[in-house]
Amino acid sequence: MRIAIVGCGQLSRMMALAGIPLGLEFSFIRDDETQTRDCVQGLGIIENAPAKITETNSYPAEAIANLYQALGEPDCISVEKEQVDITLLQALAIFCPIYPSVDAIKACQHRGAEKQLLTSLAIPTSPYLYNCSAKEAVERLGYPVMAKSCTEGYDGKNQWVIKNADDAIQFDTLQLTDYIIEGFIEFDKEISLVSARSQKGQIAHYSLTDNHHEKGMLIHSISPAVNISDALQAQAQRYMESLLNELDYVGILAIEFFVVGDSLMVNELAPRVHNSGHWTQLGSITCQFENHVRAIAGLSLGSTKQISKTGMFNLIGTERPPFEALTENSKLYWYNKTSKAKRKVGHINFIAANQALLEQQITQLKMRWKANN
Repeated sequence: MRIAIVGCGQLSRMMALAGIPLGLEFSFIRDDETQTRDCVQGLGIIENAPAKITETNSYPAEAIANLYQALGEPDCISVEKEQVDITLLQALAIFCPIYPSVDAIKACQHRGAEKQLLTSLAIPTSPYLYNCSAKEAVERLGYPVMAKSCTEGYDGKNQWVIKNADDAIQFDTLQLTDYIIEGFIEFDKEISLVSARSQKGQIAHYSLTDNHHEKGMLIHSISPAVNISDALQAQAQRYMESLLNELDYVGILAIEFFVVGDSLMVNELAPRVHNSGHWTQLGSITCQFENHVRAIAGLSLGSTKQISKTGMFNLIGTERPPFEALTENSKLYWYNKTSKAKRKVGHINFIAANQALLEQQITQLKMRWKANN
């Protein structure tokens, strides 16, 4: 069986590395000319998507057929990111299934559509306004508010905090289109849930994960999340299952939550394997990458049982693998990406007997990292 993946970054590579031992084959679509091939070089066929005919907003049928053949006529196609060309996916869907579905990806790639989906399912999310002025937003939502581009807004990019009247005036001079302005949520902490759903509707949840961000970028995660009641755990899984079943979802879905007292509020969705689930490579019987591949290949899901308390630390902007940071209870995952500021180029997973040891190791690594970068 062959699986094609839109994108050739580290998530594509980790999916392929998880699927190759199952006897699966992989190929990749390089849909962004700025994207390097370093991550997946040698793992499969890599082809550029055909040029779009913008006048008709569609692709030439012959070009799509040629792309499908160049990919090795895959049995299904998946994605490593939500910001993909929906028109391309719709064209490829003539030849084979797309997992998760085009509709599911479309619902999650636009913040406005995502908010509407959550509201329709009575899943709590922050109050928001679409494409309104900052002046109007603060009149209705109060200060502070957060403005976010509806697309291409991740790792703190294309996001603006509006704290006062001067900020509001400055934001309105940007003359942006396609954005939302959200009410600011006073939350206790950020957690995430990563879950898988098979083609037959089987659902498996990983442990809730504590996430720690700096300037909008995930720095490290620890699982399982601490001080989470059984009621909150059940609430998170209930929201997840509602989304998975509503979308007839196949594959891995991640939800980022704000913990607000004894309740949860959804921050955002990711229709793919997720950075906050990288810990599963070391801390779970079946990692998120293998379960995504199992789901889209039509296989039964593997166990999501957690083996040990696990931490993940993102390596950002460094030029070489930090071999000196490795310990007997950690593993390094290097992406082979060209180093750039604020670019994730790898991660390290840790396991430990208790939370305190995990936090100690991550703190030591973080201090060493800041000193050397």
